[in-house]
Amino acid sequence: MEVRSSVALDSAAELSLAYTPGVARVCSAIAEDPTLTRSYTWVPNTVAVVTDGTAVLGLGDIGPAAAMPVMEGKAVLFKQFGGVDGIPVCLDTTDTEEIIETVVRMAPSFGGINLEDISAPRCFEIEDRLKERLDIPVFHDDQHGTAVVTLAALVNALRLTGREPGETRIVISGAGAAGVAIAKILLNAGMHDIVVTDRKGVVSSDRSDLTPVKKELAALTADPNGRSGTLADAFDGADVYIGVSGGTVPEDVVATMAEDAIIFAMANPDPEVHPEVAHRYAAVVATGRSDFPNQINNVLAFPGIFRGAFDAQATAITEGMKVAAATALADLVGDELRPDLVIPSPFDARVGPAVAQAVSGAAHADGVARAPR
Repeated sequence: MEVRSSVALDSAAELSLAYTPGVARVCSAIAEDPTLTRSYTWVPNTVAVVTDGTAVLGLGDIGPAAAMPVMEGKAVLFKQFGGVDGIPVCLDTTDTEEIIETVVRMAPSFGGINLEDISAPRCFEIEDRLKERLDIPVFHDDQHGTAVVTLAALVNALRLTGREPGETRIVISGAGAAGVAIAKILLNAGMHDIVVTDRKGVVSSDRSDLTPVKKELAALTADPNGRSGTLADAFDGADVYIGVSGGTVPEDVVATMAEDAIIFAMANPDPEVHPEVAHRYAAVVATGRSDFPNQINNVLAFPGIFRGAFDAQATAITEGMKVAAATALADLVGDELRPDLVIPSPFDARVGPAVAQAVSGAAHADGVARAPR
């Protein structure tokens, strides 16, 4: 990564504009009208990529210094696929209050906040409270980026296998950041028969060990369907499996799924169900890996989502904007839809613009856009 000027700086005249005395005129104008920040600074096109290093990739709690390469990589992807400038920020604290207060104090320097690799359940509270306090987009990508791309791929997989969203039985293993967000976006998309499992089985209200986040999740998913028990119990007859947990699902359990099942085994580097096993029982298989077809990759979502939010000068990223992003991704596959192509490639040049346009339109529809249409 590097930071470069967007204009030439080769003469005394140019220097006098870029710095003193010319820059003082811009400062004075912004002091009189703070909205001019959007026209005369980097703020409206810049996102802070913020972590505390507690849940980095599959590496776990490796701390802020070791997390920096991932944040730098994220910033590079923001620029490459969305034209958004990303600044890595690794915080040397795991205290929820300190993280929130630090981000709030940094916020005037940025047009949006991308939270990254912060462990659950703290990530939920941090995002929710920052959304309450800031009037710029706040987005925890481990939750919502994963959820958006999963929904897009699943919409096409259901279409391919002839299933109706409202009649599809779905099992999600993993009740962390990604699992919770996936469950919620699928519910918003009209998929109501959902069960989420953790290491102790189905997340249902008859358990006494649930966190507040899992209690809410139980009420939204397993309880209305009257389901409890183990992961194997949930698998029996299920149409869809979405894995965001790690571990391994035994083949004899996978074999109990419905005919022409859909398996999204997204753990990296080792999918919960290896594709070779999954293909014995499923019509559509996806993973989080780039060396297999149908990669559920967040890069399909977050650059375009922030591009669209910035284009609309949005004050937040709404549920409607996330669903719009997923719909745009799904639609890009179009008539090319087949078992090994239910989601477009990250290198499809249409992805970023299509997501951005859909998100910007949804921001206007949801009433969070400040820019004129």
